[in-house]
Amino acid sequence: MSDLIAVAYDDEFKAEEVRLALMKLQKEHLIELEDAAVVVKNQKGKVKLNQAINLTAAGAASGGFWGLLIGVLFLSPLLGVAVGAAGGAIGGALSDIGVDDDFMRELGESMTPGSSALFLLVRKVTPDKVLDEVAQYGGKVLRTSLSKDRENQLQEVLSNRGIALEEAPA
Repeated sequence: MSDLIAVAYDDEFKAEEVRLALMKLQKEHLIELEDAAVVVKNQKGKVKLNQAINLTAAGAASGGFWGLLIGVLFLSPLLGVAVGAAGGAIGGALSDIGVDDDFMRELGESMTPGSSALFLLVRKVTPDKVLDEVAQYGGKVLRTSLSKDRENQLQEVLSNRGIALEEAPA
Protein backbone atom coordinates (compact mmCIF):
# COMPACT_ATOMS: atom_id res chain seq x y z
CA MET A 1 0.00 0.00 0.00
CA SER A 2 1.24 3.48 -0.88
CA ASP A 3 1.52 6.48 1.43
CA LEU A 4 0.21 9.87 0.31
CA ILE A 5 2.36 12.88 1.13
CA ALA A 6 1.52 16.47 0.13
CA VAL A 7 4.09 19.18 0.88
CA ALA A 8 3.69 22.91 0.14
CA TYR A 9 6.50 25.31 -0.77
CA ASP A 10 6.46 29.12 -0.79
CA ASP A 11 8.07 29.24 -4.26
CA GLU A 12 6.42 28.39 -7.61
CA PHE A 13 9.39 26.27 -8.73
CA LYS A 14 10.45 24.54 -5.50
CA ALA A 15 8.01 21.58 -5.76
CA GLU A 16 9.25 20.76 -9.27
CA GLU A 17 12.85 20.99 -8.01
CA VAL A 18 12.06 18.50 -5.22
CA ARG A 19 10.27 16.18 -7.67
CA LEU A 20 13.37 16.11 -9.88
CA ALA A 21 15.52 15.32 -6.83
CA LEU A 22 13.16 12.46 -5.94
CA MET A 23 13.31 11.10 -9.51
CA LYS A 24 17.10 10.99 -9.15
CA LEU A 25 16.71 9.10 -5.85
CA GLN A 26 14.28 6.72 -7.56
CA LYS A 27 16.97 5.87 -10.14
CA GLU A 28 19.24 5.06 -7.19
CA HIS A 29 16.50 2.75 -5.79
CA LEU A 30 16.16 4.74 -2.57
CA ILE A 31 12.49 5.51 -3.17
CA GLU A 32 9.74 3.94 -5.26
CA LEU A 33 7.07 6.38 -6.36
CA GLU A 34 3.67 5.40 -7.69
CA ASP A 35 2.91 9.00 -8.63
CA ALA A 36 4.50 12.44 -8.26
CA ALA A 37 2.49 15.51 -9.27
CA VAL A 38 3.11 19.21 -8.81
CA VAL A 39 0.46 21.88 -8.27
CA VAL A 40 1.44 25.49 -8.91
CA LYS A 41 -0.61 28.53 -7.94
CA ASN A 42 0.83 31.46 -9.88
CA GLN A 43 0.87 35.10 -8.80
CA LYS A 44 -2.53 35.68 -10.44
CA GLY A 45 -4.07 32.83 -8.41
CA LYS A 46 -4.43 30.36 -11.30
CA VAL A 47 -3.91 26.70 -10.29
CA LYS A 48 -2.06 24.39 -12.68
CA LEU A 49 -1.44 20.63 -12.32
CA ASN A 50 1.78 19.13 -13.66
CA GLN A 51 1.45 15.35 -13.84
CA ALA A 52 4.47 13.07 -14.08
CA ILE A 53 2.74 10.98 -16.75
CA ASN A 54 0.51 12.37 -19.51
CA LEU A 55 -2.02 9.54 -19.89
CA THR A 56 -3.81 11.18 -22.83
CA ALA A 57 -0.62 11.39 -24.92
CA ALA A 58 0.47 7.89 -23.94
CA GLY A 59 -2.97 6.52 -24.84
CA ALA A 60 -2.96 8.32 -28.19
CA ALA A 61 0.49 6.94 -29.06
CA SER A 62 -0.44 3.41 -28.08
CA GLY A 63 -3.83 3.61 -29.83
CA GLY A 64 -2.20 5.02 -32.96
CA PHE A 65 0.23 2.11 -33.11
CA TRP A 66 -2.49 -0.52 -32.72
CA GLY A 67 -4.75 1.37 -35.14
CA LEU A 68 -1.98 1.41 -37.75
CA LEU A 69 -1.37 -2.30 -37.30
CA ILE A 70 -5.06 -3.16 -37.64
CA GLY A 71 -5.47 -0.63 -40.47
CA VAL A 72 -2.65 -2.27 -42.46
CA LEU A 73 -4.39 -5.63 -42.12
CA PHE A 74 -7.63 -4.17 -43.52
CA LEU A 75 -5.85 -1.99 -46.16
CA SER A 76 -6.76 1.32 -44.52
CA PRO A 77 -3.74 2.36 -42.40
CA LEU A 78 -4.58 6.08 -42.17
CA LEU A 79 -8.09 5.43 -40.96
CA GLY A 80 -6.74 2.85 -38.51
CA VAL A 81 -4.21 5.35 -37.09
CA ALA A 82 -6.85 8.08 -36.73
CA VAL A 83 -9.40 5.84 -35.04
CA GLY A 84 -6.77 4.15 -32.85
CA ALA A 85 -5.21 7.45 -31.73
CA ALA A 86 -8.60 8.98 -30.94
CA GLY A 87 -9.69 5.91 -29.00
CA GLY A 88 -6.38 5.73 -27.12
CA ALA A 89 -6.50 9.45 -26.24
CA ILE A 90 -10.04 9.14 -24.90
CA GLY A 91 -9.10 6.04 -22.91
CA GLY A 92 -6.01 7.75 -21.50
CA ALA A 93 -7.96 10.85 -20.53
CA LEU A 94 -10.65 8.82 -18.78
CA SER A 95 -8.27 6.59 -16.83
CA ASP A 96 -6.83 8.35 -13.80
CA ILE A 97 -4.10 6.70 -11.81
CA GLY A 98 -2.26 8.08 -8.83
CA VAL A 99 -3.31 11.09 -6.78
CA ASP A 100 -6.85 12.29 -7.53
CA ASP A 101 -6.84 15.44 -9.70
CA ASP A 102 -9.85 16.97 -7.94
CA PHE A 103 -8.14 16.53 -4.56
CA MET A 104 -5.00 18.29 -5.86
CA ARG A 105 -7.01 21.15 -7.38
CA GLU A 106 -8.97 21.58 -4.14
CA LEU A 107 -5.80 21.82 -2.07
CA GLY A 108 -4.24 24.04 -4.74
CA GLU A 109 -7.08 26.55 -4.37
CA SER A 110 -6.27 26.91 -0.67
CA MET A 111 -2.60 27.71 -1.37
CA THR A 112 -1.24 31.26 -1.43
CA PRO A 113 -0.40 32.82 -4.84
CA GLY A 114 3.21 32.26 -5.91
CA SER A 115 3.48 28.86 -4.23
CA SER A 116 3.61 25.21 -5.22
CA ALA A 117 2.92 21.80 -3.72
CA LEU A 118 4.26 18.32 -4.34
CA PHE A 119 1.90 15.35 -4.15
CA LEU A 120 3.53 11.93 -3.79
CA LEU A 121 2.31 8.38 -3.62
CA VAL A 122 5.24 6.48 -2.12
CA ARG A 123 5.38 2.68 -2.35
CA LYS A 124 8.74 2.10 -0.69
CA VAL A 125 11.35 4.40 0.79
CA THR A 126 14.68 4.38 2.60
CA PRO A 127 13.64 7.20 4.97
CA ASP A 128 16.98 8.37 6.36
CA LYS A 129 18.69 8.76 2.97
CA VAL A 130 15.68 10.32 1.23
CA LEU A 131 14.99 12.77 4.08
CA ASP A 132 18.64 13.86 4.04
CA GLU A 133 18.21 14.83 0.38
CA VAL A 134 14.81 16.56 0.52
CA ALA A 135 15.16 18.28 3.91
CA GLN A 136 17.28 21.05 2.38
CA TYR A 137 14.23 22.31 0.44
CA GLY A 138 12.10 22.83 3.54
CA GLY A 139 8.33 22.80 3.06
CA LYS A 140 5.12 22.48 5.02
CA VAL A 141 3.27 19.17 5.23
CA LEU A 142 -0.30 19.70 3.98
CA ARG A 143 -1.70 16.17 4.18
CA THR A 144 -0.43 12.63 4.58
CA SER A 145 -1.69 9.14 5.14
CA LEU A 146 1.18 8.62 7.60
CA SER A 147 0.69 8.09 11.31
CA LYS A 148 0.65 11.26 13.44
CA ASP A 149 4.12 10.49 14.82
CA ARG A 150 5.66 9.93 11.38
CA GLU A 151 3.91 13.03 10.01
CA ASN A 152 5.28 15.14 12.89
CA GLN A 153 8.78 13.73 12.34
CA LEU A 154 8.57 14.59 8.64
CA GLN A 155 7.41 18.15 9.38
CA GLU A 156 10.18 18.61 11.95
CA VAL A 157 12.86 17.52 9.46
CA LEU A 158 11.44 19.82 6.76
CA SER A 159 11.01 22.76 9.15
CA ASN A 160 14.58 22.48 10.39
CA ARG A 161 15.87 21.75 6.88
CA GLY A 162 17.59 18.63 8.20
CA ILE A 163 19.62 20.48 10.83
CA ALA A 164 19.52 18.66 14.15
CA LEU A 165 18.66 20.94 17.02
CA GLU A 166 21.29 20.89 19.70
CA GLU A 167 20.12 21.03 23.26
CA ALA A 168 21.24 24.04 25.24
CA PRO A 169 23.64 23.27 28.08
CA ALA A 170 21.93 23.03 31.45
